[in-house]
Amino acid sequence: MELFSPLHGLSSVDLSFSTSLSPLPFRSYVRSRRPTTRRRALAIASTPVPDAPPNSPQRLLRELAERKKVAFPKKKVPPRRFILKPPLDDAKLTQRFLNSPQLSLKSLPLLSSCLPSARLNNADRTWIDEYLLEAKQALGYPLDSSEQLDDGNPAKQFDTLLYLAFQHPAPDCQRANAKHVRNGHSRLSFLGQYVLELAFAEYFLQRYPRESPAPMRERVFALIGKRNLPKWIKAASLHNLVFPYDDMDKMIRKDKESPAKSVFWALFGAIYLCFGMPEVYRVLFEAFGMDPEDESCQPKLRRQLEDVDYPPQDALFAHPRLFRACVPPGMHRFRGNIWDFDSRPKIMGALGYPLFMNDRIPEVAEARNIELGLGLQDLVMAERLLMKHLDAPGRWIQEKHRRTLMNKFCGRYLRDRHLHHFIIYGESVQDKFEHNRRLRNPATTAVQQAIHGLAYTIYGKPDVRRLMFQVFDFEQIQPKAV
Repeated sequence: MELFSPLHGLSSVDLSFSTSLSPLPFRSYVRSRRPTTRRRALAIASTPVPDAPPNSPQRLLRELAERKKVAFPKKKVPPRRFILKPPLDDAKLTQRFLNSPQLSLKSLPLLSSCLPSARLNNADRTWIDEYLLEAKQALGYPLDSSEQLDDGNPAKQFDTLLYLAFQHPAPDCQRANAKHVRNGHSRLSFLGQYVLELAFAEYFLQRYPRESPAPMRERVFALIGKRNLPKWIKAASLHNLVFPYDDMDKMIRKDKESPAKSVFWALFGAIYLCFGMPEVYRVLFEAFGMDPEDESCQPKLRRQLEDVDYPPQDALFAHPRLFRACVPPGMHRFRGNIWDFDSRPKIMGALGYPLFMNDRIPEVAEARNIELGLGLQDLVMAERLLMKHLDAPGRWIQEKHRRTLMNKFCGRYLRDRHLHHFIIYGESVQDKFEHNRRLRNPATTAVQQAIHGLAYTIYGKPDVRRLMFQVFDFEQIQPKAV
């Protein structure tokens, strides 16, 4: 076998030198060039040979490298804003949290978690002195400073939260882009969207107790859809605060929808934290002038079924309240069937029902348990994430919230408690759902939300927290990292 060498043929080369060179320099020249010749040989051997045989190692390595470039391209470097900064030492981190207003209210953890992470500076105080009175007057609040109230009153923080609500992110506003202002506004906006959903869900369920969910969703979208929010901002005379340097009537739609939506959500997040849900309804229907009976808010015409429901005399919710509105027509006629005797006691035992309630009227507690045998999740999870992640911006919490309440995780929560066996499917989809878990995900999500809705209508929001974080333990099964 003939060996191939890159130095082959050098012996036949005719070397000619000048006659002025002496033999001694010639020997020193050859000795000094010997290591360089080796390095040149290695360099020549490392380069791919164009005329190499098909089974040559150099050719195979070159083809493998080209295939790796196509199959495994280099990953893009993440932007600088996503690169983590080195963590603070324990002393600086402790001092930072102790000086943060988010730890100033121990009795109001949710309100405290939505305060800015740092104290307001001179630029923030300047905006408050110039524009806050205009915002209060438009919303129908007293013009006195809320800081004069007692420490235990949640409304004491209203001026600070109202300032954060109007600081929507703008590329040319240095004040609104400060970290404590930007994160505070995004967290309020994250909470406010679920406050509005719960407020209108309760209102329309009581206003139209026999209407299906689809028309009610159309009513809600017609009122607080992103296309209509600039109209409500201008109706309340708040457009000069949201767009101080632009004429809102001359702006294109996509440029004014996002700031209007962000401010609208954050505003109701602040009102909910300081005054509660009744004040949310007052601002919606008085300050903004929303009319659910307006012609533009009516849903599409659908075939309506006749209401033939006759509730028993011992039912608590005979009046058209939220509790009674959530019971479908004719549900009392299905008492005493096989599922009622076989499955309902097991489900109530797994969920810890019935609960002991200290009602002032004994008949109320008895009727509450009767309605429990018949038959929000988002807001409670939003409050939990805000209190748990104090320093996280609203967009991060929004993504965390979405991944925690995904369809596949709602089904896993039910399976961990062995409650998925009691779900009743229709005969047309029974075979498909038994062999495909992904097809069951929407059904398990609907059952999960219905359980929490039942807990909210019967016992209130504390029972929803109990179900989510004690019975089902939503935080035990961690989704993918955000």
